[in-house]
Amino acid sequence: MSLTPRLRSDPPPAGLRRMRMVATGLLLAMAALFLAARHFQGLHPALPFVRAFAEAAMVGGLADWFAVTALFRHPLHLPIPHTAIIPRNKDRIAETLGQFLRANFLIPRVVARRMQRLDVAGAAGRWLAAPSHGTGRIGAGASRLAANILESLDQERLGGMVKGAIAGRLRAIDVAPLFGQALAAAIANGRHLPLLDSMTRGAARILEANEHLIREMVHARAGSVMRWTGLDETLATKIIEGLKKLIDEMAEDPAHPVRAKVEEGLESLADRLQHDPELQAKVESFKLEMLENEGFQRWVEGLWEQSRGAMLRLARDPERALGGRMGEALRQFGGTLQTDAKLARTINRFVRRAAVGAASDYGDGIVRLVSDTIRGWDAQTVTSRLENAVGRDLQYIRINGTVVGGLVGVAIHAVDVVL
Repeated sequence: MSLTPRLRSDPPPAGLRRMRMVATGLLLAMAALFLAARHFQGLHPALPFVRAFAEAAMVGGLADWFAVTALFRHPLHLPIPHTAIIPRNKDRIAETLGQFLRANFLIPRVVARRMQRLDVAGAAGRWLAAPSHGTGRIGAGASRLAANILESLDQERLGGMVKGAIAGRLRAIDVAPLFGQALAAAIANGRHLPLLDSMTRGAARILEANEHLIREMVHARAGSVMRWTGLDETLATKIIEGLKKLIDEMAEDPAHPVRAKVEEGLESLADRLQHDPELQAKVESFKLEMLENEGFQRWVEGLWEQSRGAMLRLARDPERALGGRMGEALRQFGGTLQTDAKLARTINRFVRRAAVGAASDYGDGIVRLVSDTIRGWDAQTVTSRLENAVGRDLQYIRINGTVVGGLVGVAIHAVDVVL
């Protein structure tokens, strides 16, 4: 018993069946025309030419039928040598196809040359900017495929993989220098000023919400004389008013000394995050503790579930999901891709490098996958799929052979009559 896996053969497409009937019908028509012309050839001088046309057309049609059939099977089930070419050479076809893909498509320099002519960013921008980019047969099919994939995956295992990937990536990153560089860049460009303004407003709200605590602290630390005379209350009021005035001045004056001290502290923190091993070790220790924290792990799991839910909603109903803010953001991004030449060049360069890297890293694996897949098919499956792909054009060869054979037959008969 053969161990070769048997795949379901695709039924021949309607176009192939129709062209096969036309080619066979034309051959039968030539046979009928030959018999009629041979029987009545004495009745008219033109009938011998009709007979010659039909006779040669039959020969040409039969020859091309034999050639086309011999590609896929034995004609008339007779084991004629050099027939059933594709089934007998299945493994060689698989190897040749794999080598063809490797030599013509999966060589890094070939991929780079082909990708150089592609404007991936422009195409993506036009697709995203189109109001109906979520509709159409392609969009609907892609949406159904994405939804089926998301629903079929093991969510517990996939969620664990996502959580593990995020945690592993964070463990591998030395976050202290990154934070330091980001903070230094923000200070250099003045992007820290909104943070200082927010801190000032937050301090004002904290002071307002905790006035009673300040009064209680002053009252508790004041002597009995100050409490009896009410000076503790006056002192607490003065302290609160002074703090409010300080906060208001900081909010109104960007060059306030306290703000300058805060900025100086931020600059020092940015430098220490990048160059102080002791502080970097503390940040790294805090990062590892956070990664092991159950609350953080639940947050990552919740983040994944929210992302998966959003992707499912998008896949199930792309028009509705893309009709709100997300859709508007995607349309704006599509417009940006079409107008921002620098961004488009960056994206195209990234896609090109990714494609070249994939060809370099996985080209041999893709070739083996194609070759092994074809080798794993049984001969009938290979024959059926190739015939369905090119069989319609091969039937045109039969028709052309019939017609051209008939014309050659007429020409030969005309030469014979003249000579």
